[in-house]
Amino acid sequence: MTKRFTLITLVLSTMVAFLVGIIIAGGVSRTPVVSSEPVNKPASDKPRAAAGTPVGVVNFADIAERINPAVVNIDSASSRPAGRETSRLTRPDDLLDNPRDLDTPRQGSGSGFIIDREGYLLTNNHVIEGAERITVTLADGRVFRGEVVGADPAIDVALVRIANAVNLPEAPLGNSDDLRPGEWVCAIGNPLGYVHSVTVGVVSFIGRKLFDQSLDDYIQTDAAINLGNSGGPLINSRGEVVGINSAISPRASNIGFAVPINQAVAILPQLKAKGRVSRGFIGVTLTDVTPGLQRALGLSVAEGAMIQDISPRSPAERAGLRPYDVIMQVDSRPVVTNEELIRDISARQPGSVARLEVVRDGRRQTIQVKLAERPARGEEFDSSIGLERPARPSPRPPDAQPPLGVAVRELDRAFVGRQEIPDNVQGVLVARVEPTGAAHQVLRRGFVIMEVNRKPTLSVADYERIVGAARPGDVLAFYYYDPAIARRGLVTVVVD
Repeated sequence: MTKRFTLITLVLSTMVAFLVGIIIAGGVSRTPVVSSEPVNKPASDKPRAAAGTPVGVVNFADIAERINPAVVNIDSASSRPAGRETSRLTRPDDLLDNPRDLDTPRQGSGSGFIIDREGYLLTNNHVIEGAERITVTLADGRVFRGEVVGADPAIDVALVRIANAVNLPEAPLGNSDDLRPGEWVCAIGNPLGYVHSVTVGVVSFIGRKLFDQSLDDYIQTDAAINLGNSGGPLINSRGEVVGINSAISPRASNIGFAVPINQAVAILPQLKAKGRVSRGFIGVTLTDVTPGLQRALGLSVAEGAMIQDISPRSPAERAGLRPYDVIMQVDSRPVVTNEELIRDISARQPGSVARLEVVRDGRRQTIQVKLAERPARGEEFDSSIGLERPARPSPRPPDAQPPLGVAVRELDRAFVGRQEIPDNVQGVLVARVEPTGAAHQVLRRGFVIMEVNRKPTLSVADYERIVGAARPGDVLAFYYYDPAIARRGLVTVVVD
């Protein structure tokens, strides 16, 4: 016992002495690693990371230095007045001399980037649209007249060429399909006239729908994009152009959108050959088959593109396609989502024939459709039709909430006349949607509900009978008509 006590005392004394020595010496410091290489070893050929910069961090300073010479400033002028569309989104386009006076001649500034040594450059359609004179200024100060080779308003891309230019720098093009949310990108352009400004951010989202729900596939980024950035490149961490900066949200800072470069590259041959883009068109509005739709409608398939609406006198109408048809294949290629079908049809030339495999009422059949040319935006329907306030519904007890939070009334002749409702649209009018109801996110006041689970709702009694029979957990499919855009659609609601 005495020996053990003596041993413990000795160990404790040694530890105390060691700690006291450290305190006296002024603390602990790490021993430097001694290199086994000679001190005068030549520096490596690889660039050294900046002090304090972790190895592997993207150096956008080097990327901007390489790409900047290929970025150009585009000035456009026209003697015609400039107009602007009102939207929750804005094209970060032309700087008007007097933005308040839309009757003044149009003078604007945007950006672009050179894609080859022949003088072709890409920009946005809205930068050069209606321009009578285009001036292109390179980063080295050279100034050239630009000529519009072709433009595609549908995805807001334009191809411009500058002639008689030599030693042109090129911006390398990347693959926008490889982008992922969270990936670092930078934008270069001429915001507010501050030429060759560089901003950095990340990809926030892939595939945003902004202006055209069928064709849009925008890249959302928080890299700052402002007026004058339109047409400039969005660049990935490898120094490749992956997008064309095109739109911003005026209601928030650093929410910008770019056209994927793959979309632009796909139409370049048509822009060069004929100055415009022709796309196949069958004239249907589509939605994906979801578990809710499958359950509500008793579908025999779990995927595909379901037809919601058919344009009058369209190829789809002539071929005999109907609402609720589910398109499963195009020329034996499976269709999983409606976007796949839209891309497939749009990539085909008008006049070609598409062989569609369709599921109708549980049975498969093949329908051949001869494609027409896709109309320009705004030609399919009149989007300027306003939706007037419907009459107030009948008084109800304050504690009574309509089923699903949706109050409906009969479709009266006055509303039909004001909104120019087609004769073949019959149903009940949505008069109110409670913000706490189950249908708040999908139905709006002014919608005409034509069917619920494929059962016609020709009167309020029909609607209340069908909806009233639903039990909690059931899924109801509403087939409606929206007078604001003159379109039919399908939505599902889960009964609370």
